[in-house]
Amino acid sequence: MLILGVHAAFHDNTACLFDDYRLLAAVSQERLTRIKCDAGRIPDEAIDECLAIAGRSRKDIAVLAFGRGIFPERYYRYPRLDRMTTRRLRRALGREKQRLMLAECQRFNTPDALSLFDAAYFLADGGFAPDAEVTFTNHHLAHALPCLFHTDWPEALLYTADGKGDNAQYSIRLFGGGKLETLYGGDEALFVPARVDSLGEVYSLATEALGFTRNRHEGKLSGLAAYGKPAFYEELAAHFRVDDNGEVQSDFPTYEAMADCVNSLCKGIPREDIAASAQHLLENFLLQAVRTVLQRHPRRFLGVAGGVFANVRLNQRLAEEMPVDEVFIFPAMGDQGQAYGNVLDYLLRRDGLEHWLSQRYRLDALYYGRDFGSGIDACLGGDVAFKRISTTSVETSAKLLSEGGIVAIYTRGMEYGPRALGARTIMASALDGQINQILNDRLSRSEFMPFAPVVMAEDADRVFDLGPAKRYAARFMTITCGVKDGWRERIPAVVHVDGTARPQVIERAQNPLYYDILAAYKARTGVPVLVNTSFNVHEEPIINSPQECARALADKRIDYVATEQAVYARA
Repeated sequence: MLILGVHAAFHDNTACLFDDYRLLAAVSQERLTRIKCDAGRIPDEAIDECLAIAGRSRKDIAVLAFGRGIFPERYYRYPRLDRMTTRRLRRALGREKQRLMLAECQRFNTPDALSLFDAAYFLADGGFAPDAEVTFTNHHLAHALPCLFHTDWPEALLYTADGKGDNAQYSIRLFGGGKLETLYGGDEALFVPARVDSLGEVYSLATEALGFTRNRHEGKLSGLAAYGKPAFYEELAAHFRVDDNGEVQSDFPTYEAMADCVNSLCKGIPREDIAASAQHLLENFLLQAVRTVLQRHPRRFLGVAGGVFANVRLNQRLAEEMPVDEVFIFPAMGDQGQAYGNVLDYLLRRDGLEHWLSQRYRLDALYYGRDFGSGIDACLGGDVAFKRISTTSVETSAKLLSEGGIVAIYTRGMEYGPRALGARTIMASALDGQINQILNDRLSRSEFMPFAPVVMAEDADRVFDLGPAKRYAARFMTITCGVKDGWRERIPAVVHVDGTARPQVIERAQNPLYYDILAAYKARTGVPVLVNTSFNVHEEPIINSPQECARALADKRIDYVATEQAVYARA
């Protein structure tokens, strides 16, 4: 049974395709259109790419699983004739609007999005089978479910936080005793007055105040924060509190008032101090909120999701300071995980919790984009602009890296989510701190964090202070940890000013080429760590196709490309 999950909203648009509980493909829209954060419409390119990867067509889809996102207004059912006439006129004039399903549910005072959606029209218009089922899922539930599905936990607190979704900024769910209970952030929040309590919004406002783009550059603040002092933390913190239920609340009457406050506090303040203030606020109040819930409802495991938990420093503090055995962050952080959660919600409602839980498994890798196979070698090997310098990819790559070369690896399917995890990764030596500036210059980046390290699982505890609570999350670079004494000075390119790093811990079964290059590099140098940074230039998505890889090599963004068959350089 083919189930298509779709996230269509204002950022992070994504599609994923399941065969029952088995994920076949998952692709972000931006990777195909090459428009950073491409959104604002139904991600047709991502839908068709998922189907092409699986060798299926739109007619094969049995279920389409959506959130309450945006759709062209022609797909909405309106009881009033004047609305129907107006929307037809706008479409005829080429001015059709995209309408938010959440807003329409609130307008008509119903949580039943399907009652407002002309599913038959949408299916016919989109080339889907007329008997395909259409479903809708709560935003925060779609965030929470993947955290539970990809663990084997007998109990858990599932906590989500983002800017805003389905009229809530947070959700709190408890799992245990074969039950999944929503304490806050479900559909009960749809029709109450919107609460002005989003710590994620404060963080985004601070991002904007520094001249960066919200919903894209928040990671820059977490890097800058280590260099600054929380100059106006107290003034911000005075507006927030955590109640006895663990819910974050504020005294801001509107988000406009919140924005005015943040912008006023940022004036004349060094950017590092702005970042430190926002980071301090986010960490302190979310730790207090999660701690309060765990005190009232003790659980040994913690799953977190939503855009706020793309903050890897916050995730480290949760793992180290909460009384839990393990923390897991779903790797498709932000709203890229929404499409995935929509499908899991459908399966949960179809099969019930007991069967759904029996299908759970731990994630190994996220290579769910198109695998171009030998297409990369045909592209590079068939172009006179490039030359094949070796057919021993592992040993040659290790040698080049040990000599200071910058080697991109192109293998397997493109990664699902925002992180490069060895399929579309740029590798370099971590021994020289100057590589950070060299790479940033060549990739047109301006970053404040060091690059992330990749390390083999058997060496991870020797270099990094992981421990069991952080180990699973570290497979996907969703958490920072301390770097152990004796290693900070040896691998300066991957160590932040606060002594932390954001490692990717790999095992050979996940990606043999990636693993073997690192193992060969370790054999040459005695160092079990390499730089891993995403294969893209500033303000462009991570590359997808062989042609995009070839362009980066031709433009001298990298020195070499390693594939399963060979290593290539510019001719």
